[in-house]
Amino acid sequence: MKRFCETVGFLVFVQGAAGLLHEWLDRFRFLSVVGRLPFVGDHTLFACIVLVVTGVAVMIAADSIKE
Repeated sequence: MKRFCETVGFLVFVQGAAGLLHEWLDRFRFLSVVGRLPFVGDHTLFACIVLVVTGVAVMIAADSIKE
C-alpha cells in the first residue's frame, strides 16, 4: 500500500509539474492532462499548483504508512 501511495503521489506531482511547464514555457503539452479538462477552464495554473502540492503531500503521507 505504501508503494501504491508513493506512485500515485508521484504521478499527481508529475501532472502538476507538466501543466506548469506547459503554462510557462508552452512545452510538454503531451504530458499535461489538466489543460484538456473542460471544467478547469481558465484556472489551469491554479489547478496545476494544487496538483503539485497534493502530490507532494501524498508522497509525504505515504511515509507514515507501515508495511
